[in-house]
Formats: sequence, C-alpha cells, structure tokens
Amino acid sequence: VQLQASGGGLVQAGGSLRLSCAASGRTFSSYSMAWFRQAPGKERGFVAALSRSGVSTYYTDSVKGRFTISRDNVKNTVYLQMNSMRPEDTAVYYCAARNSMLVRITADEYESWGQGTLVTVSS
Repeated sequence: VQLQASGGGLVQAGGSLRLSCAASGRTFSSYSMAWFRQAPGKERGFVAALSRSGVSTYYTDSVKGRFTISRDNVKNTVYLQMNSMRPEDTAVYYCAARNSMLVRITADEYESWGQGTLVTVSS
C-alpha cells in the first residue's frame, strides 16, 4: 500500500490540527495503521495506532486525552486529530501501515510509510 500524509502546518500552543493519510489500493481494511513522529535530533517515536476495524486504539502516554486516531475504510484514510497541542508536539509526523490484524507500536514492524508532514507548534 502507498501512503500520502497531509495536514501539517504551524499552530499555536493550545490549538488543533488534523492530519490525514490517504492509502492507495483496495485492501486498506487489511492493514493496521499508526502514526509516528520524529522531532529534530530525536529518533522516530510511536504516537498512536489502531486496528483494522478501528475499534482498538493505542496511544503513547504524552498524547493520551489530546490526540485521537481514527480511520475511514471507505475513503481509505486514517486521521490523527490533535488537540491542546504543545510545543513538544513539534515534529515530522509519519503514517504507517502493517498488513496484519496485530497492532504494534514499534516502527520496525510497519512495512509501508508515508512521506511525512511537518507539524510546528509555537509557544
């Protein structure tokens, strides 16, 4: 599957953004999906993931209660709604796909990646 992320930009602290990741192909619903992010000088880290049906979701502790991952299997798109944003959320955000019903939170377990979209949160 090929992934195309969009929706990044500049937002003030406390603001909101919604990222989208559009997938090509007719088997999107077979993929577990996730968002990762990489801040300057840091390694790529897990943000959120969800199961093929979208029923099960997982978040890193720092975004729980602020970010929501969701998907639309008709539109072949996964979303990341980000609210109450903080300067430390500044990073390039990547969507990723894993052709499995098992959701994972490590980057190495995802075989398809989008190109990344830059999110900058100003204080």
